[in-house]
Amino acid sequence: MAHKKFQDLNLSDAYLFAAALQDAEVCRKTLELLLGRDVESVTVHAEHSLLYSSECRSIRLDVYSRDETGYHYNLEMQGENEGNLPRRSRYHQAQMDVTSLRPGEDFNELRPNYIIFICCFDPFGEGLYRYTFTNKCSETGQELGDGTTKIFLNTKGRNPVNVPDSLIHFLAYLENSTAECADERDDAVRQIHSRVTEVKRDRTWESRYMRFEELLQKERRKGKNEGREETQARMQELIRRMLADGAQEELAGLAEKDFLEAMYQRYGL
Repeated sequence: MAHKKFQDLNLSDAYLFAAALQDAEVCRKTLELLLGRDVESVTVHAEHSLLYSSECRSIRLDVYSRDETGYHYNLEMQGENEGNLPRRSRYHQAQMDVTSLRPGEDFNELRPNYIIFICCFDPFGEGLYRYTFTNKCSETGQELGDGTTKIFLNTKGRNPVNVPDSLIHFLAYLENSTAECADERDDAVRQIHSRVTEVKRDRTWESRYMRFEELLQKERRKGKNEGREETQARMQELIRRMLADGAQEELAGLAEKDFLEAMYQRYGL
């Protein structure tokens, strides 16, 4: 499959997203749009890798930043629904925490962190633009107060209630990162678009993208046969679990991609 030209990328592309948000001010503006509050100046690490132990799986964060107050932010652009976001967000949070304390430091030194996934699909099927999760007591509703927040943004949102127009505009811009879309939006989106334009004019970023795509295509070809076997095994396990739950009548719906992904998520596969 031919890849997109660099000049035609939208900000919803993970590569362009990471490149644009390497600019600290653009990252800060983006965080303010996503969180709906002021954010102090930030330091940014794009495509930041975390490895706690060689025996554990490492993770690569699209954008990892920290503001002047010590808040930590992980921003991820997610183009496709792989059915693993709840557990993936848990792993990202755990890795960020375990690498943030030095030996001898108290647990109270852990600063609040935000795990933010921007999705080009509805991750929970409720039509919301934003889903926010914190840890609460099941019995009383009391907040645990562990300083962790997981946010999932949905560019396909349909319910604008209690959602700032600026956020809706930004999510629309992600999938249509043109001057026309930016010009009719607010100042923050126009500033972000200015950075996107700057990156696209930079031949260094373009050559890196071409190399990145070449490596990605190579890995896809290499894993094609292995992936087919893995997909078959995953489907078989899903069918087995659905049958065990007495959900025979729902099996026909697996032909629909959205329903299939929802079932994979429901059964943790």
